[in-house]
Amino acid sequence: MQSVPQQLQRSGSPRRKLHAYVDEAGVRSHSKASSDHFVMSAVIVDDESKQAAAEFLAQLRSDLRRRPGDPLHWQNFNAHTDRLHAAQSLGRQEWATISSVVVCKRHLGGSSQLNEDQAYLYTLRFLLERLSWYARDSSAVLTYTLAHIVRMQLAKLREYEANLRVGPDCRIHWPALNPKGGRIDQPKRVELLQAADLAASATFAAFNPDKFGNVEPRYLEELSPRLYRRGCSPLVSYGLKMHPWNGSTKAAYPWVAAL
Repeated sequence: MQSVPQQLQRSGSPRRKLHAYVDEAGVRSHSKASSDHFVMSAVIVDDESKQAAAEFLAQLRSDLRRRPGDPLHWQNFNAHTDRLHAAQSLGRQEWATISSVVVCKRHLGGSSQLNEDQAYLYTLRFLLERLSWYARDSSAVLTYTLAHIVRMQLAKLREYEANLRVGPDCRIHWPALNPKGGRIDQPKRVELLQAADLAASATFAAFNPDKFGNVEPRYLEELSPRLYRRGCSPLVSYGLKMHPWNGSTKAAYPWVAAL
């Protein structure tokens, strides 16, 4: 029996258009001095909901005493109340679906030897798998835009995408992704990348200790209603991919199972 997406595709019905806006938080490197975690988050928006998303960002700027058009950047929110309000507000947006990958670097084995570019792309692979599954299940085609990555050229992204297409272990459902590949742009030009910054930074704060050793899981708890959940499958398989997810990390982050 054919799946609904297959039936729609063969019947010639137009497919929904989705866009994923992707940003990261933390340091890509695996040095002893780098952050303990690296987070990559995508905020998925239906094309028909882009206006609602833009209105959300405009309202959040007003709430946080920013001028119209000012970029929203989590690092510039100095007050806990402002950060909490940003996370709560994004968590209430029904147009948004969030999928994140959390790399727990101190729990990694051999892959900790990857350089910064390799670590970024390896994390992106996990995220693209989940974005493609979401688009497939939504009978949609998804385009993704990455926030500007230091020292990462578009040619390198294209080379990696090509390698993933022939990789034996890659689980990306390519028919659900735009065949032109991903884009790289600036949050000042593509303002919905600012929503991805909020999602990635809020998630990062839940895992990575600040200078006093404190974490703030409440930010992520406020985002929880928007996390990608697929039926009864574990959240850590879809909306919050933990890497690695083994006995060590399950013991270190027991609260994740309650999200």
